[in-house]
Amino acid sequence: MIAVALAGSVVVQGVMVALLWLDSKEAHPGLEVPLLVIGILAVASLQVVAVCIWRLLTMVERSTVFSYAAFRYVDIVIGAIAVASALTFSVAVVARFANHAVPEDAVAPGLVGLLCGLAVVVAGVALVVYVLRALLAQAVALDREAKHLQSELDEVI
Repeated sequence: MIAVALAGSVVVQGVMVALLWLDSKEAHPGLEVPLLVIGILAVASLQVVAVCIWRLLTMVERSTVFSYAAFRYVDIVIGAIAVASALTFSVAVVARFANHAVPEDAVAPGLVGLLCGLAVVVAGVALVVYVLRALLAQAVALDREAKHLQSELDEVI
């Protein structure tokens, strides 16, 4: 499922971005470049998260997820989600300036507010993953302690 999602995201980046570029030149001049860059970076952040989840699932399969190596992937996921939050907020900023530049107020002010709220929600997801990272740290510590106690028990027996 992750491989299909990654392949689909490459198609989105390659084909859909080109189509949006051609279509957006007529709609709002000056907004196509920022929105396309934001779109490409947003899909890239999703790809980073997918690859890290894939690596973590591989570690689960090998029973090595309770190790310090897993922290690297979890930290990358937290960073990618934080980038996605910043990108969501940047869409709100671009939409706000579209309102300022276009006389007929192309983007409703309420939509700009909703995008800002969505950016906060996405940042909250990063915080949830951070909490899960703390739980992983506790699990790694407990796993190390259990292995140490098992080795001491093996010496006694």
